[in-house]
Amino acid sequence: MNPRVQLSDAWLTRLGDLFEQESMRDLGTFLRAEKARGRVVYPPGPQIFAALDATPFESVRVVILGQDPYHGAGQAHGLCFSVPVGIATPPSLANILSELERDTGTPHPPHGNLGAWAASGVLLLNSVLTVEAGQPGSHQGRGWEGFTDAVIDRLAHSRDGLVFMLWGAYAQSKGRLLDRSKHCILRAPHPSPLSAYRGFMGCGHFGAANRYLAGRGQSPVDWQLPVMP
Repeated sequence: MNPRVQLSDAWLTRLGDLFEQESMRDLGTFLRAEKARGRVVYPPGPQIFAALDATPFESVRVVILGQDPYHGAGQAHGLCFSVPVGIATPPSLANILSELERDTGTPHPPHGNLGAWAASGVLLLNSVLTVEAGQPGSHQGRGWEGFTDAVIDRLAHSRDGLVFMLWGAYAQSKGRLLDRSKHCILRAPHPSPLSAYRGFMGCGHFGAANRYLAGRGQSPVDWQLPVMP
């Protein structure tokens, strides 16, 4: 399987070998077969690797892990939890933005496009990078998990002082790849309406991330989203 978009040299240097592995070739075969059967797959092909394109390897400061893309029409654009301008803000994202405002006082505009975070060094990575329309979780177990494990593992071993926000059990399972002595690992329940009030709301992760970065002499993340991306 080869990416439909050109990854930066820094990402390709560290991940290029993965595209030659049998698991990724099998994944490519699966995706092509699904499309040949008339199945609609989100996000569109050129946006599958958008999280890596938007945040170069050397620019990553914070990693937010999602599960799999939104499965509604027009929602998924390759950045976890984010939606394009003009698409209604999903409930999980609404809770994220509400917690951000509670934690830091940062107001949010009337859209859910998190592209500005990605440009500021926040890697918005889903564990599974594709999904069938209307079928949440439908591409789990097809090979994406190994690929995104490798992304996290290579980041975690090559860099020091990153912040990992692990929301929900699925994201927290990736914690096995992380060394707490090298990185800041923040855990909370998923921001879904089903679990957000079990500890996500009030978790304070946005402020905690910036305090950690500042303590290491790094610039804090500007969590403010522009009115128009």
